[in-house]
Amino acid sequence: MENIPVIDLSRAPGERAAWDRPRWVVYLWAVCELLLVTNAWQISSSLRVRVLRAFGAEIGRGVIFRPRTRVKFPWKLHIGDRSWIGEGVWFHNQDHIHVGSDVVISQETMLTTGSHAHRRDMALVTRPIRIEDGAWITSRCMVLGGVTVGRSALVKPMTRVDADVAANAVWDAAGEVGERFERASA
Repeated sequence: MENIPVIDLSRAPGERAAWDRPRWVVYLWAVCELLLVTNAWQISSSLRVRVLRAFGAEIGRGVIFRPRTRVKFPWKLHIGDRSWIGEGVWFHNQDHIHVGSDVVISQETMLTTGSHAHRRDMALVTRPIRIEDGAWITSRCMVLGGVTVGRSALVKPMTRVDADVAANAVWDAAGEVGERFERASA
């Protein structure tokens, strides 16, 4: 086992590789996020949305942001109209996350766009996430970078999404379940 290489993490590149804003902006965002977005108090959803927009997030009309939400870089977050973001959702968006209109992302779900070149040098590797209109990512899911969740798809609780989900599919840890998501007509 001694001949298996180990990466010297003191030489790993890119501690701030995804920042793409001045240090003071990133630090100011961290303070505002803690006080006004991640805060568990039941303060106004519209206040959370205003703060996110002030830091560059593109958020449509009628979006609901519940408490304890985390957003790594608001300037890389894009959400359409009338979407619901559940309590404790974490957008670890070192790359862009695009969320369509009428999307539900339920409690404690994590969306992460970053990983590392773990066999080479631990450099940051990012890929965007796209969640299309009408999709529902249920509670405690993990959505990985490079994934598209199709229109009106449903991802079952506690599922890791590491491949594209077809439109209108129901998806669990084993992949597409085969049943289709029935939506009530408006």
